[in-house]
Amino acid sequence: MKREYNLKLGVVGTRRDIFSREDALKYNNLILEKLKELEIDFVDITHINEEGLLFNEKDVEAIVDFLKQEKVDALFFPHCNFGTEDLVAKVAKAVSKPVLLWGPRDEAPLENGARLRDSQCGLFATGKILRRFKVPFSYMNMCRLTDPYFAWRLDNFLRAAQVVKELDGMTILQIGTRPAGFWTVMANEGELIEKFNIRIHPIALPELKEEMEQVDLDEIEETIDTIKKTMKINVSDEAVRQTAALKCAMKRLMDRFGCKAAAIQCWNALQGHIGLFPCVANSLLNEEGYPVVCETDIHGAITSLMVQAASCGEHVPFFADWTVPHPTNENGELLQHCGPWPASLMKEMPSFGAPFAFDYSHPGALHGEIVGGDMSIVRFDGDNGEYKLLMGHAKGIEGPKNQGTYVWIEVENLKKLEAKIVEGPYIHHCVGVHANVLPVLHEALKFIPDLRSDYYDTNDEKMDAILRGEKIC
Repeated sequence: MKREYNLKLGVVGTRRDIFSREDALKYNNLILEKLKELEIDFVDITHINEEGLLFNEKDVEAIVDFLKQEKVDALFFPHCNFGTEDLVAKVAKAVSKPVLLWGPRDEAPLENGARLRDSQCGLFATGKILRRFKVPFSYMNMCRLTDPYFAWRLDNFLRAAQVVKELDGMTILQIGTRPAGFWTVMANEGELIEKFNIRIHPIALPELKEEMEQVDLDEIEETIDTIKKTMKINVSDEAVRQTAALKCAMKRLMDRFGCKAAAIQCWNALQGHIGLFPCVANSLLNEEGYPVVCETDIHGAITSLMVQAASCGEHVPFFADWTVPHPTNENGELLQHCGPWPASLMKEMPSFGAPFAFDYSHPGALHGEIVGGDMSIVRFDGDNGEYKLLMGHAKGIEGPKNQGTYVWIEVENLKKLEAKIVEGPYIHHCVGVHANVLPVLHEALKFIPDLRSDYYDTNDEKMDAILRGEKIC
């Protein structure tokens, strides 16, 4: 069973007395009906006062208390007419969740020259005051409720808010220390807490082995059945059983300690403890929405969670090495790893065997090529107190057969990408997904002040244009 994503939106329509009360009420009702039509999980303030709108100072405390009680994850402030900018800022500041501003496109003035709403003018005012209050916010350009842009743009914001929700307070299960020779996967645990409220829960490998011994037989048999249905088996029955126990043990530990992802020391102490590589177990967990990354790469686990949240679990990410350039395509590159990628991504049923990189010494690797198509490639990383999110597009291409799980991709400019990775703060690990999550992550960064975007084939200006609806992706 895959992880489910859910996000509750708090909808706070606002108006100002000097413009049409009737038109504001009309638009508030139309907006709420549209959100129901889009099947968005939301709460509104229609019970707070007889209008169901934010316009009076005396209602602010009740609205804030209600939104906090409902545990909303994001706030939407439709300006049903000009709106009341100071009250919007007070509510937004007190609730402290991602904010989206928007207003329905103003109609032409009446025959006598009067204007009913002036929603655009009010949005100009609210944006300024939110800045004064130091409230980060996102802006959806004015449009009609029937415009396709409205549904797409609101969905992008909700996905961005989901990323923010996942990141804030996430705990990562660290299984074992990092491989001694891999200095690249060092992570500053203190900075992750201070900057992003990300926690690490470390356990030693003997604790993992003990948990394997406690797994229920029914859980193991169910996992073995999944392995047999989704993989060609080229290892012993005992290796399959131990892999199933490993997968179940990791999931139990993640659930017990409230961890949304894990990073495991996949070599070489693990082989001495349980005689396995964990790649197939990782693959099974990744399939279920429990990202597990290799080589104790904490930043890789953070990346996987962000990418998975950006797609709201609709697409399964895969954790990869940037490996070697394509032999004939100047912008081609091999993404590969020993076998942690989900079987559902494979072109054909993958094989459960042993990893070539370790001379096939122990069972546990998965072998197979995943499907191509359009992808997003992402990497969260940092050093010297600065953190960036490397992002860009790729598409699958044909290339020579490889060991482990792999796919050949083409990017716009491999030389530029190669230089970015080497010059840092990145390493040879990344996360791919068969979806365009860049607009979502771009918007999410509005609410993550200590993380900056770093694109290898586009830029902030172009991404802002997409959010404005100038180019729907």
